[in-house]
Amino acid sequence: MFYRNNLKTRMVLVVSFILITTAAGYPQSVVVPTERFADVKKQLKAAVNKGDIPSVSIAVSKDGEIIWEESFGWANREKMIPATPHTVYSMASISKPMAVTGLMVLQERGKVDLNKPVNDYISPLSLNAFEGESDDASIKHIINHTSGLPVHYTCFYIDEPDNQPPTKTESIRRYGIIVHPPGSTYQYSNFGYSLLDHIIFKVSGQSYTDFMKKEVFLPLGMMRTSIDIGKGMEEYAAERYYSDGSPVPFYISDHPGASQVYSSVHDVIRFGVFHLNYLLEGQYKILTDETLDLMKADSDPDTENNRYGLGWFLREDEFGYPVVWHTGSMAGVNNILKMVPSENIVVAALFNTNTGLRNTIANDIIGELLPDYGEKLQEQRSKERPKPEPWKAVPELTGEWEGELVTYDNRTPVKFVFQEDGDIHVDIKDQFKTLLNSPRYLNKVLTGRFDGTIPSSDGLLHDHFINIKLIFDGTGKLSGYASTSSTTERFYGTFSSYLYLNKK
Repeated sequence: MFYRNNLKTRMVLVVSFILITTAAGYPQSVVVPTERFADVKKQLKAAVNKGDIPSVSIAVSKDGEIIWEESFGWANREKMIPATPHTVYSMASISKPMAVTGLMVLQERGKVDLNKPVNDYISPLSLNAFEGESDDASIKHIINHTSGLPVHYTCFYIDEPDNQPPTKTESIRRYGIIVHPPGSTYQYSNFGYSLLDHIIFKVSGQSYTDFMKKEVFLPLGMMRTSIDIGKGMEEYAAERYYSDGSPVPFYISDHPGASQVYSSVHDVIRFGVFHLNYLLEGQYKILTDETLDLMKADSDPDTENNRYGLGWFLREDEFGYPVVWHTGSMAGVNNILKMVPSENIVVAALFNTNTGLRNTIANDIIGELLPDYGEKLQEQRSKERPKPEPWKAVPELTGEWEGELVTYDNRTPVKFVFQEDGDIHVDIKDQFKTLLNSPRYLNKVLTGRFDGTIPSSDGLLHDHFINIKLIFDGTGKLSGYASTSSTTERFYGTFSSYLYLNKK
């Protein structure tokens, strides 16, 4: 406790040393502009000085040239190791466009067809469809999060040897469930990208780690990038920290393709520059321009401004410009890689803690490069955010609903009562009755959370509350998923089970 309370004070005393030594040892590759981005640098230095963040590494490219690389703060506070542009950070979900890049190498070689069923590539394993048909879930559906797989995110800590990831076979048995008909709705799912890393392994005949190193990272000159922390890279890896300044115990997941890349900001900006169809020194053309453009194209058009391509989030109009990006967030991780393709801009910002600065810094950098973008950004920030509409009873849902919560090892009766006063009562067999909190119903989709326990063998391991996402079919059925969300200080993740309700 003494350590936690005095950590920020210790950091303030030594921060001057950090800022002086940040770029030491890498003069050939570090580009630090003297005047440009001064306001952004001021924000970052202030955040480090106050102890709000341990470190941040920034890189910016314009027209295929890296114009800024700089780091601020500690990669490891306890060992007093300063961050540099070559410090290796946990990427979290920025791993996803990297995984898809590897998959598209196989697609160009004719070894993978994005329109074929996932089951064709993971046989003898297969997905289990509670809604729709599992063979309708294509690789493209997996990539753009429309396969029908539910939310999924797991953490297994190295200091808990009895709680480690299941085998791929067991993981697919437990969580490879389709809860919405493939192609019917968007649902971000880390588990889908666990299937992608498995497909790369099966098709290439190499481990996912080896394939990505040989076919993606090394050809793109990403010398400090690997799946997990590469051998010999341990001393260059940034420690992950909670918001109170204490280190996060090292953890892994059961979805390497979704979240287990480690990389430096110098490497990440090189990856982004390649995806804007440029080649930096030491890079090789591993994908055609047509494939790179396809990855940045909308693969599932709808009426929303925010969409998902092949491994990238897409926005048609952000302050006058189309943007392509991916973020990464896990315990002790907050990153962003953002591109403005029409202006040949790439921005990367890597933090080794959870912070609200990520998007702010990335957008401010773009605003410095594009003044009209910056003006509209400031206009938006000055506006007061509208308050959400209060929850009201939904006539088409009012009444009693009964169904089951189906896990991989049991089926449990469930009852929901939608009252005319707006309250929604939830009753899982053998558990206390409770209320659905923060309910929302939009476009036939009901979401909310309530106190309870997913009664599976792994659900019983850690305390959690339950989130739901159920889609109304218009005739008398709600179906989708119920997912855990840890309530313990140590976050163990979010995994889902099938939930359906029929109106009485």
